Amino acid sequence: MTEYSKLPPLDDIDRLLLQLLQENGRISNADLARRTNLSPPAIHARLRRLEKLGYIRQYTAIVDRESVGFDMLCFINVTIQVHQPEAVARFRDAIRQMPQVLECHHITGEYDYVLKVAVRNRKELERFVMDQLTPTPGISKIHTSLVLSEVKSTTALPLD
Repeated sequence: MTEYSKLPPLDDIDRLLLQLLQENGRISNADLARRTNLSPPAIHARLRRLEKLGYIRQYTAIVDRESVGFDMLCFINVTIQVHQPEAVARFRDAIRQMPQVLECHHITGEYDYVLKVAVRNRKELERFVMDQLTPTPGISKIHTSLVLSEVKSTTALPLD
């Protein structure tokens, strides 16, 4: 992970490149060059620099969850019993091994973590909670909320 305070600042062209890539990760260097008034080799060099510095973490396809059969999206709040470094590390390692967990965030407030979980149906959610999550060492409280509808879902950051 990059130490963000030591990253060089982004200029307007860098921000435009990142915005264009967030809109279309498959945009060609030639198209990026046309949209930024730079040469393709200059675009290539800038992209490699942004990757090396950690501004661009990865390139990926975003698959429509429901189209591939994952009809249930849930947010599961978790409280852990012990907040010692070893116990926290064991919990985090266990969560990283669960493919149903799309995201895990350490949060403030009543709970310690919030998990974003995708499953195919109610039975799969029950199996996940009862057979995988509940037996995880160190968990003291689980609260599950089902998503009724997604109002907004994006990965694009507002860079302007």
